[in-house]
Amino acid sequence: MILYYYMSKIEDLVALMQRKQKGIKFTDLCKLCDYYFGKPINNGTSHIIYKTPWPGDPRINIQKSGKEAKPYQVKQVLLAIKKLEVQNEKT
Repeated sequence: MILYYYMSKIEDLVALMQRKQKGIKFTDLCKLCDYYFGKPINNGTSHIIYKTPWPGDPRINIQKSGKEAKPYQVKQVLLAIKKLEVQNEKT
């Protein structure tokens, strides 16, 4: 039951970000990245970097802008999630 609730929250976050990229909480973007890409490989600076299973773009390098995520970084994360889902369908 808890896993189902968590999964529906993740799906809700993705749906929200697909509708609008502006006004997204930075903590929500981090939760999404943690779920899809694991813990960040660099978290000691103003940038938080996540490892992706492919070289190059889309990279996951996010930076807080107040309490909100930067809209272009939300778009990058959505592109990376889509690429990850396509790769997982092929395997």
